[in-house]
Amino acid sequence: MTIRTLTYSNKKATYNILDDLYIELEIQENPYNIPLDHLFDMAARINKKRSFLFVSKVLGKHIPIRPEKGILTGYLLAGRYMEKVKRETISEQYDLLEQLISTSPVVEFNPIVHDNYHPIIIGFAETATALGHAFFEAFSNADYFHSTREMLRDVDPVITFEEEHSHATSHRAYIDEGLLDNDREIILVDDEITTGKTALNIIRSLHSKFPRQEYSVVSILDWRSKEDEKSFEEMEKELGITISTVSLIKGTVTTSGELNRREKLQEFEFSDVEVSPKVEVHILENHLHSNQQSYEFANKSEDGTPYILETGRFGITSLEHEQAVEWMKRVGMELSKLRTGDRTLCLGTGEFMYLPMKIASFMGDNVFYHSTTRSPIYDFNKEGYGVRNRFAFQSPEDPNVQNYLYNISEQQYDEIFLFFERELELSELSSLMNSLKTTKINDVKLIFFSGRQV
Repeated sequence: MTIRTLTYSNKKATYNILDDLYIELEIQENPYNIPLDHLFDMAARINKKRSFLFVSKVLGKHIPIRPEKGILTGYLLAGRYMEKVKRETISEQYDLLEQLISTSPVVEFNPIVHDNYHPIIIGFAETATALGHAFFEAFSNADYFHSTREMLRDVDPVITFEEEHSHATSHRAYIDEGLLDNDREIILVDDEITTGKTALNIIRSLHSKFPRQEYSVVSILDWRSKEDEKSFEEMEKELGITISTVSLIKGTVTTSGELNRREKLQEFEFSDVEVSPKVEVHILENHLHSNQQSYEFANKSEDGTPYILETGRFGITSLEHEQAVEWMKRVGMELSKLRTGDRTLCLGTGEFMYLPMKIASFMGDNVFYHSTTRSPIYDFNKEGYGVRNRFAFQSPEDPNVQNYLYNISEQQYDEIFLFFERELELSELSSLMNSLKTTKINDVKLIFFSGRQV
């Protein structure tokens, strides 16, 4: 089988994803004329509600990227938001675009949206936590938090909402109510809008408790149909609000055919000899601020290991973020001294994406970044397909949750820096570490941001 684009023009692209499954895209808006293959590949998704996935080349989730690419994408979306919603031209926009499509981006990141705009920015877990944070970084005077799939012990979420097409549908927000008790514009950031139902769900949830006039929904890709767009218009009328939408690519998706396979995934073929990696453990507490809180996973025993506030899970201001970038730069430079090879992979874990991505951007040349995920995707080792191989393992934080890691070839990297927000016992990492053995990467450095409290 050959994975290929059957036809492509400025307006249409047709993909044979797997088996007899075909996807046709009709492009309606591409304001910067970005080639689609700079933004995504296609793959088949193990999900009864949706059979395909746009595998992003700029998020750092399923495909390794230069870490600067993920941050650039957030900035580019922020500039597009200013152009479309605020009717204000951002002078840096085309420099950002040029760097995004460059193979070796070189960027000094500074805010491009200044103090006269003061929105609340929300990123969607798990895939868009880093994208939302990068979008927020482009503002000099904003607040940010991201939704989470985690259930925290003895803490009630301020808002909850559902993502119907997802494999893990429930989202929660654990923030101080004072962050939302105002009339500031809310900007929702996601990697992709297919129907827009998730965005409408969170707007309804927010508006029921913290009503306001203006909402914006920002995404890399927007595939809503006319019927879906009508749902946005109906909610605007019903609630008396304005919902602006912003994307880099807008169009529609038509599917035909189907997958002729069971849910068993193809195993990637490696040679028989396994390498037991050398494992080093580093805890970064000495590099972090002391403003930590002891929130526990609902299904974990109390071990006193706090989450860190700089992720934005509990809310973060632009000033706090600016201060955090200073220690992220220091951490990145310190970790760069631990590098022993020429090609380094930095791996975030689940929702914990932005901090590892930002730190990786300070670790030198030939550093690549992506993350583990809950999303189950069919792998197929053919040129042009979005998921060439996969590793399945128990989540180190919750053994009841299956996690995946995609697109790491044998001996592709000399070493892996594996980032976790909270310290874990090595026994909790055994499933992941056993999966990584087959890559023949013989040097793994475990980076814990928050250590267990004794």
